[in-house]
Amino acid sequence: MRVSRLGLAGPVVLVALTPFALWANAPKVAGIAWVAFAAMAGAALLGGRTGATTDAGRLVWGYGLASGAMITSAAVFVVPSAIDHHPKFGGFGLALGVLVGFSAHTLGHRATHMDLPFDHTAAELTAHSLAAGAIIGLVYGNMPNLGLLLGLAIVSHKGPAGYAAADRLRRANKPVSVLLFPAAGVGLTAIPAALLKLPSSDPVNAVVFGFAAGVFLHVAMDFLPRCELGGEVYEVAQITDDAHDLLDRLRARAVASTGLGGVAVFAAWLVLRGA
Repeated sequence: MRVSRLGLAGPVVLVALTPFALWANAPKVAGIAWVAFAAMAGAALLGGRTGATTDAGRLVWGYGLASGAMITSAAVFVVPSAIDHHPKFGGFGLALGVLVGFSAHTLGHRATHMDLPFDHTAAELTAHSLAAGAIIGLVYGNMPNLGLLLGLAIVSHKGPAGYAAADRLRRANKPVSVLLFPAAGVGLTAIPAALLKLPSSDPVNAVVFGFAAGVFLHVAMDFLPRCELGGEVYEVAQITDDAHDLLDRLRARAVASTGLGGVAVFAAWLVLRGA
C-alpha cells in the first residue's frame, strides 16, 4: 500500500501544535481539531478500502445531517454575536463571508483543471480545511465561552467529505493516505489563530464574527446533498439505468437529513442550556 509523505506530515505537525493549544488555554480548539482529524481520517479509511462499495444513501445522510447542523449552529451561535457587536457592520461581515466563500470556491475550482504536481482532490480539501481552521481558531480564541457544540457541528462534514474523496482516489488508483493532511488541516491553522487577539472595537469584532458566520453558512450550503445528475452523489453512486428513480428517492432523504441535522443542534442546545 502506498503511503503519502505529505499526508503523514499533517498529523505529525498537529501533534506538535497540540501542546501550544493547551498552553494557550485553548483546549476546545485542540479538541475540535482532533475530532475533525478523526472524522475525516476514519471516513477516508472506510471509503478507501479495496473492494469497498459506495452507498449514495449513506453519503446523502452524512452530508445532510452535517450541513443542517452547520447552518443551524452558525445562525444560532455566531450570527447573534456579530449583530450584538454592531448590527450594520455585522451584517456587512456576514454578506462578505458568504460572497468571499463563494468566490474562493468558484475560482479555486479552476485549479482542478490545471496540471499540478499533487492531487487535485487533496489540494481542494486542504485549502478548505486550512481556511475553516483559521476562522474556528479566531472565533474560539476571542470567544472562549463558546461551547464545543458549535465547533463540532462546523467540522461534522469532514466525515462524509473524507469518505467521498477516498472513494474518488481509490477508483483513480491514487494513495488515500494523502487525505491525512487535509484531515489535520483544521488544527494546523486553528491552533495558531486561537493565539491572535482582536482589538477591542465593536465594528471590527462585528465584521470578523459576521465574516466567520458567512463563511460557515457558505460551506454548509455547499455541502447540502444535491441529488442531481453529474453531482457528487451521482458520481459516488455510479448510477446508470435507474438514475432518475434513485435520485428522486435520495432527494427525500436529503430533505429529511438536513432537517434532522438542524433539529439535533436545537435539541442539544436545549439539553446543554438546562444542564
